Amino acid sequence: MRRNVEVKARLRAREEALGAALRLQGLPQVCPGAGQGSGEGQGLPQVCPGAGQVLLQTDTFFRVPRGRLKLRRTKDGCGELIFYERPDNAGPKLSSFSITPTADPEGLQAVLALALGVLGTVQKERLLFLLGQTRLHLDRVQGLGDFLELEVVLRPEQSVEDGQRLARELLREFGIEERDLISGAYLDLLLAQGQEGDNGDNTSCPTPHPETP
Repeated sequence: MRRNVEVKARLRAREEALGAALRLQGLPQVCPGAGQGSGEGQGLPQVCPGAGQVLLQTDTFFRVPRGRLKLRRTKDGCGELIFYERPDNAGPKLSSFSITPTADPEGLQAVLALALGVLGTVQKERLLFLLGQTRLHLDRVQGLGDFLELEVVLRPEQSVEDGQRLARELLREFGIEERDLISGAYLDLLLAQGQEGDNGDNTSCPTPHPETP
C-alpha cells in the first residue's frame, strides 16, 4: 500500500487560502485578465494556468469491516476504487491507501452497493495544488462548506514524523490553528448532520486518472 500524511481543516477564509497557495507556488495572487469562475466552478476564482486544477468529485462510501472503501467518480466519467486506513484524530496522521481505476464506475458501484451496502455519498468541488511533495486541496463540500486538506506523499526513505513536520509547516503558512483541524472524513460530518449525500450522475469514462484520497 502507498503512504501519505494527511490533515484536514475547516477554512474560515477561502480567498486567503487561495492567495497563500498561489504565493507558495511563486505565482501572482490574481491572474491578469481572470474574473470569477463560471458555471461548474460554482463561483471559484480563476487562477493562472498551471496554478491549480478544478476537480468535481463524487465519493460513494461502502460498508466494510475495517478502514474505508469508496468509489470516486469525476465529471469526465472516470472512476477510482479507493481503500484506505487512517486514525480518526485531528492532527497530521498516516494514511495507508490503495487505488485502482475503473472504466465502468456506474456498474462497479451497483455491484458494491448490492454486496456491501452504501454508507453515504460526498460531493465536492476540489481545487488541487501541487506544492513539492504535498497535494493541497481546497475543497467546497456540498452540505458542509469549505475545507483545506494536505496530503504529504511520503518518499520511501521518509518517516511519518517527516511528513507530519512538513504538514505542520504548511498549516502555519495557511494560518490554520489547532481549533480548525477536524478528524475523520467528510462523510462522518455529513452523517452527524443526518445527511447521506447525493448519488450524482455518470458519463462514459475514456481514461481513468488516479488520485490520492
